[in-house]
Amino acid sequence: MRNTPTSAKLLLLFPITQLLLGCSKPTVDVAASVTTLGQATPIEVRVHDPHGLSELTATVEQNGTPYQVWHTASASKSPDTTLNFTAGVKDTPQLKDGRATLILQAKSGGMFGGTTRWERAVNVVTQPPTVSADSDQHYLYRGMADLATMNVTGAYTSAGVRLGNQTFRAWPMPGGKPGMFSLFAFAWNMPQETIPVVYASNGAGADVTTPLTVVFPKREQPVYTQHQIQITDQFMQKVLGELDPNGSGTPVERFKKINSQMRQSNNKTLAELRFKTADHFLWSQPFTRQSHSAAEATFADVRSYMYHGEKIDEQVHLGYDLAVTQHVGVEASNDGRVVWAAPLGIYGNCVVVDHGYGLQTIYGHMSRIDVKEGDAVKRSQVMGLSGMTGMAGGDHVHFAMQLDGVQIDAKEWWDPHWIQDHVARRVELAAH
Repeated sequence: MRNTPTSAKLLLLFPITQLLLGCSKPTVDVAASVTTLGQATPIEVRVHDPHGLSELTATVEQNGTPYQVWHTASASKSPDTTLNFTAGVKDTPQLKDGRATLILQAKSGGMFGGTTRWERAVNVVTQPPTVSADSDQHYLYRGMADLATMNVTGAYTSAGVRLGNQTFRAWPMPGGKPGMFSLFAFAWNMPQETIPVVYASNGAGADVTTPLTVVFPKREQPVYTQHQIQITDQFMQKVLGELDPNGSGTPVERFKKINSQMRQSNNKTLAELRFKTADHFLWSQPFTRQSHSAAEATFADVRSYMYHGEKIDEQVHLGYDLAVTQHVGVEASNDGRVVWAAPLGIYGNCVVVDHGYGLQTIYGHMSRIDVKEGDAVKRSQVMGLSGMTGMAGGDHVHFAMQLDGVQIDAKEWWDPHWIQDHVARRVELAAH
């Protein structure tokens, strides 16, 4: 048998290697939110292929009939390509209300590249939904929450109450009753003239709204308290040692970073807990305040942080600082389920309890946590001990409430009459 020289072997391997390098199939990705096609629904397609993209075709198939809605043969040599087009009844009038399938076929730009077929079930909607709001008068001020009822007909993917750029989900009425409701908040920093609207969207570009009837106080309330917080060297070192032990920069720079950037990050973590809420009421009685506690700070206090006589920062305090004695038992304000029980930056050892429908209570600065995520807790149950972890200058519990991720004033929720007038007379509070 005749041996092939090494150089010849390499020459034989080269075209094989090139052939293998030219073989690939694109990966195709479309946002999960694309589930409905309306008049002209925008669709963004992201394609990845190391050899680029040579062709992409979009088809909508309904009742066994395919309709090509978009095609491009513009070659792209980039490994990552983003393409945008619209699909819907405007350009494809043959589509009818009902189920369909969106199909994408992407062909690799490689010499011997393959074709990827991607598909997703979608719903074709030719008409926008309709929405009607209750006729109640909603008395609001900044920081306050309320409850609105509504009716939505037609196909829709989301509904609720919207204030400015904030949205609050709608839920089916408890007990199988007709209609929907939404707990919503008028945020502490929302412009006073903002009118809340009930909305419904079909996910295909059709968004309908109707305003709620709102009565604002004759004067803007509340008037937020201004406080000066004196930062001692001892407190500065305590905060830096606990929350930024390996940080760089001057002590003031590190403190300001904690007080602003870490605070913002921690509040984002809290807001995202709205996705861990129950779809039913976990409570049936008014909320309780920490027993025998004195409020050292209230909701939306504006705090100026003073260090050696100089103002180094300003932040808004979105909660109540409730103090009793050192290491007092921290009580659950109402029945619920624990969705967070761990350290959380400026809040120190923190517990968050979900009460259903996006309503949650927050307990910060604890010295000890005696519950874990997933635990069911009862009203006034002790969940741990107060302390001064995080950015706490003395032993207390930081108590706050949030609704669909927006922090709100808790004081109404401690009032049985307010609960009755604003919540219980509109929906049934019987616990699930």
